[in-house]
Amino acid sequence: MQHFKTITEYCRAIGISAPKHPHFDIRSFEENMNDVVSKMPPFRHEFYSIAIKADGGGKAISGYHTDFPEGVTIFFNSPFQILSWDIVPDWSGYYIMISQDFLASSHHFDRLLDDYPFLKIDESIPLEISKEDLPEILNIYDRIQHEYVSDHKDKFNFIQVYILLLLNQIKRLFENKVDKETAKEQMRTADLKLLSRFQKLVKTSFYPDAKLETFANLHSPSYYAQILSVHPNHLNAVVKSITGQTALKHIHGHILKLAKAELVQTESSVKEIAYSLHFESPNNFSAFFKKNTGLTPLNYRKNA
Repeated sequence: MQHFKTITEYCRAIGISAPKHPHFDIRSFEENMNDVVSKMPPFRHEFYSIAIKADGGGKAISGYHTDFPEGVTIFFNSPFQILSWDIVPDWSGYYIMISQDFLASSHHFDRLLDDYPFLKIDESIPLEISKEDLPEILNIYDRIQHEYVSDHKDKFNFIQVYILLLLNQIKRLFENKVDKETAKEQMRTADLKLLSRFQKLVKTSFYPDAKLETFANLHSPSYYAQILSVHPNHLNAVVKSITGQTALKHIHGHILKLAKAELVQTESSVKEIAYSLHFESPNNFSAFFKKNTGLTPLNYRKNA
């Protein structure tokens, strides 16, 4: 499966020109229709995209949401989400692409997923809206594009504000369409499912016969986030909100349990245990174990 780390890589892959800015871009569907790949197999990218399809045939698939509306549709692509499309080259509307670096550069987006939960991976549901609501949404995109192509030195200050305006307008439409309590319950359920999948993945990845990806780093939350098709920040936020511990703390806790069991119940050497738990060296394992228990592995075994 293709994986695009940057907006520039993504634009090149789908057949359109490079963005004017590496961390932000806005396009109208009309300007791309003659060049864009009309059928794109499943892929991932590492940025947010917010689009409005005013008209056009075919469909785009985000995550597991295969029922793409036929009418005026707002849809979202989140980092690491699996995407694909098969579209008729007659789309009209806009989309913006926003990198993590762009979001991190402004305090306006510090609580992005908390304030706009419809951007969460499991909740990024395509939203069909009425034609009466279309002009106001298109007007915001128009203003973003006007600033983007301008020579104003402060244009991104305005763009940030317009993005917030767009997100709040979508939030209003989303909440009008979906019952608030139902939406909250759906999001809570989705978060619990993600936590469960993460916990299971951590356990099974340390099984002796586990078939691991070539990029496996079993001590890193990013490894599990990529397999789960979520951004590491999102995974960490979900795990911490439910358990009170970070994703890294959860991984370390599981490694400690396995290490203690090995030290107490087997005669495996510290070296053997270290490599079975995917440490780079026995010294790294010993330092990790002492930091978390106050004892060296051998002292722990002796006391036990």
